[in-house]
Amino acid sequence: MTSGSPSSADPAGSGGLPESTLAAIEEHLRQREGRREELAQRARRLRRRAQSTMTHLHAAGPASTGVDEVRRELAELADLVRRDGRGDEGLVTDALQEGVEASLLDAILRSRPLPGPADLGVDPEPYLLGLGDVIGEVRRLVLDRLGRDDLGGAAAGLTLMETLTHSLLRFDTTRAIVQLKPKQDTARALLERTRGEVVMARFLARARSDGGGAVRP
Repeated sequence: MTSGSPSSADPAGSGGLPESTLAAIEEHLRQREGRREELAQRARRLRRRAQSTMTHLHAAGPASTGVDEVRRELAELADLVRRDGRGDEGLVTDALQEGVEASLLDAILRSRPLPGPADLGVDPEPYLLGLGDVIGEVRRLVLDRLGRDDLGGAAAGLTLMETLTHSLLRFDTTRAIVQLKPKQDTARALLERTRGEVVMARFLARARSDGGGAVRP
C-alpha cells in the first residue's frame, strides 16, 4: 500500500457523519413522535365523544347532544392528518369514521339533509366508512320503532337503510385505498335482516287486526 493512501478498512477517511446531521435526524424523529402522540390523543378524545354522543342520541334524541363538538374535533383532526400526518392516518381512521357516524346519525334524527365529506371537513375515505357504520345505527332505530309497534316509523327507517346501502354499494375501489368491502357486506346483510323483520311485523299486525284468522303476508 502506498504511503498516505487510506486503508479500505479504515473509516477515518470519511470523517463519519457530522454532529449537525445526527442532531437534525434526532429532531425529526422527536417531532414525528410528537405528531403521532398528538394524533393518538385527539383520536381517543374524538372516539369517546362520538360514542357518548351516539348513546345520547339513541336514549334522548338530538337535543343538546354536543354533536357540534364532535364535528369541530372531527374537522380539526382530519385537517391535522392532512397537513402533518405523514403516513400516520391509520392512527385516527377509527376515530374519524366514528365522528362521521355520529354526525350523520344526528342529522337523521333531526330530519336534516345528511352532511357530505366537505361539510364535515373530512376526506371521502373515512366518510364512506362512517356512512357504512351509520346504517347499523339506523337499524337500531328501526328495531326501536318495531318494539313500540310503530310500523310506519319502522318502514321509514327501512327505506332510509335501503337508500344508504345503495349509496354505499355504488363505490368499488381497492382495499389499498379504503377498506370498504367489509362495510358493504355488513350493510347488505343488515338490510336484508331488517327487511325480513319489518315484513314479519306487518304480517303479525295484520293477523292481530283480523282476529287471528288466516292472513297472507
